[in-house]
Amino acid sequence: MVEKNTGRELSIEGDSSLSIFPWLAVEMGKTQLGNAAGFGEQPMVGFDAARLSVRLLPALLRQEFQVATASLDGLQLNLAINEQGRSNWQDFLDAMEAKAQMQPQVPEEDGPGQQDATGVLDIAGVKISDSVIRYADAQAGTNVQLNDLNVAMGALSSGAGTILIDGFSIDALLEGLAATPTTFGLETDSVSIDTLAETITLDPVEMGMLGLDVSAVVEPINYSGEITPVAKIEVDAFSLRNLMERLDIEPPVTADPAALGKVTMAATASVGTTAISLTDLVLVLDDTTFEGSLAIPQGTNDVFLLELGGDAINLDRYMAPVSEDVSDEATAEEAPVEIPVELLRLMNARGSLNLASASLSGMQFEDIEVVVVLDDGKLRLHPFAATLFGGKYNGDIRIDASGNTPTLAVNENIAGVQLGALAKAMFDQDNITGVINGSFKLSGRGADLAAVQRTLGGNISMELVDGTFEGTDIWYELRKARALVRQEEPPEPELPARTRFSEVNLSGPVSDGVFNNDQLNAGLPFLQLTGSGKVDFVAATVDYNVTAQVFDKPELIGDDATAEELKDLSKVRIPILITGPITAPSVKPDTQKVVEEAVRKEVEDVLKDKLKDLLDR
Repeated sequence: MVEKNTGRELSIEGDSSLSIFPWLAVEMGKTQLGNAAGFGEQPMVGFDAARLSVRLLPALLRQEFQVATASLDGLQLNLAINEQGRSNWQDFLDAMEAKAQMQPQVPEEDGPGQQDATGVLDIAGVKISDSVIRYADAQAGTNVQLNDLNVAMGALSSGAGTILIDGFSIDALLEGLAATPTTFGLETDSVSIDTLAETITLDPVEMGMLGLDVSAVVEPINYSGEITPVAKIEVDAFSLRNLMERLDIEPPVTADPAALGKVTMAATASVGTTAISLTDLVLVLDDTTFEGSLAIPQGTNDVFLLELGGDAINLDRYMAPVSEDVSDEATAEEAPVEIPVELLRLMNARGSLNLASASLSGMQFEDIEVVVVLDDGKLRLHPFAATLFGGKYNGDIRIDASGNTPTLAVNENIAGVQLGALAKAMFDQDNITGVINGSFKLSGRGADLAAVQRTLGGNISMELVDGTFEGTDIWYELRKARALVRQEEPPEPELPARTRFSEVNLSGPVSDGVFNNDQLNAGLPFLQLTGSGKVDFVAATVDYNVTAQVFDKPELIGDDATAEELKDLSKVRIPILITGPITAPSVKPDTQKVVEEAVRKEVEDVLKDKLKDLLDR
């Protein structure tokens, strides 16, 4: 009969028994139902033993079906989808649909949702033990298996179109979803099924899988069509590193080994056909709290979508650690920072991120707004806006980690940034103050920032306004050089040594990590500087040759300069050499050229006097 109606063979190999009174009971031994055509010889479903018993008299006399605990041992269920997308249960669905279409439609007399509900069903419980469910999707390449499956369902009662289940639990060993088998468990105290409205209502659900412990308050589930559950969930603290390892994803190596170690989450979760959407999300990653929404794709190449706002994060924790190849003499700060290639290749993502503050490489950003696009190892942060040391930052940052050698490109602008705080953060130096404005359009290649610096190219334009350079007093150095030429005692320095500037302008191209500053203009209260030079970002050195022209009426130079000094210094153009490390360059007048200029001037004056005498004769 089964084969005639389904085209599948039913095999009952075990012993079967039937009892009548007081329980109408059926027991069956090992039984198997064949698979659909084209899905192999393996049975679609089978079990080792099954038992079902019903009290006979209540069923006959009052239509009350009182069922003892129904049991199913050794269930084997094999579900499959072939490469054409057809499932091995599709023939059952097709037959049900064809039967439904053949049945005549009976008009509803009592209004929607009304039906005869005189029968009563009471089941003491359902128990499925030592079972296996296999699911293989040839199209998606998915192969998942639930081993050691046990299902327990409490007392079940029905009436007036409602089925109530007193408790439901599942536990199994899940294989195929993660690199190693993981336990799976689900439990709820009560389940209510409204057969008229075709909805399922559950008490709060506790679920565990992949090391995650999840609590969920599930909204009523409508099963009339595609099932898309919605629930408010809370996920207890877990390690993201451990989760990635279970999913056979190598976690990134980070500077802080504890990073990615503690995550908690609360949200409203909606499970769709292509993604799991999380709204009203509160996500805590280590020490940072995010709020917003997130969509997690169910396919391997799909896109994460996020709209998040957070408080504070230290990004240095998540960067690659200091290379082990760094020499003993080098400090951790001097070691190259690697570009997190593995992390960038891990996923595709789109969205926006707002942060109250973030720290990176000694710099503190605040009020951060950034749009993130990550595709196949290519990351773009644009637009990227933030407050930085009292000023504004706007940038377009791109990292391409899709190839063998990562590339980094930036197009950045800063305005009104406090130079002292910036220098302290970047170079741990506090020898300069003022305000900096600038634009930087640069790109480079390499696995770490040191390699990127060596290949850096592009253009830089900067303006420094209303500041001081600590450690060097250019006015004193000029007076000292004059005294040397005049063979006079040098003046007493004013301490601490300091040079004020009103404006400094620098611009030029960058090639192979060297900034060629073709035009340098600087305005000081007592002179004007012009010239050119180079900044070697790799060696972290500067080499400038500039010329100083002292004003006829300089400002803010003190009262100790004599009229003769002012006259001498304002008559000549004074060469100044700026050399040494970026963090503490030496600023010295080129004494040799000052002497040569003075001698030349003296000779010119003598020759002019002699020539005048000859002409007067």
